[in-house]
Amino acid sequence: MPVWQAIRRWFDPSELRSVGTTPDYRFSLANERTFLAWLRTGLALIAGGLAAAQFLPPLPLRHLREAIAVALLLLGGTVAVRAVDHWARTERAIRLGEELPVSRFPAVLALLVGLGALLLVAAVLVKGLGG
Repeated sequence: MPVWQAIRRWFDPSELRSVGTTPDYRFSLANERTFLAWLRTGLALIAGGLAAAQFLPPLPLRHLREAIAVALLLLGGTVAVRAVDHWARTERAIRLGEELPVSRFPAVLALLVGLGALLLVAAVLVKGLGG
């Protein structure tokens, strides 16, 4: 499916409602709650990026603070966009009675956050050991 069609679904509720049948509202509300949870995650990552840019002291590696901030900001934006796309695909699947779409994104996000935490631990240890 072309990207523009996917994006159109995000902004055109009538297109989404034109497929399948109206589901039990509880499923749609659960899908919306999941979307909002992902959106909060994206906002938290963005807030973390802004906090890193403003409040982290200079780190042992040149521009590490800025790299951390930019990485968190980009990851937060990606999570927000991914959230709306997943919401639209899931709502469509619910309306059509299809299997819900699967995604590797939660696993990728968890790995990236874990890797980022390990890198921060290394930076803190290097700084703490006088590096």
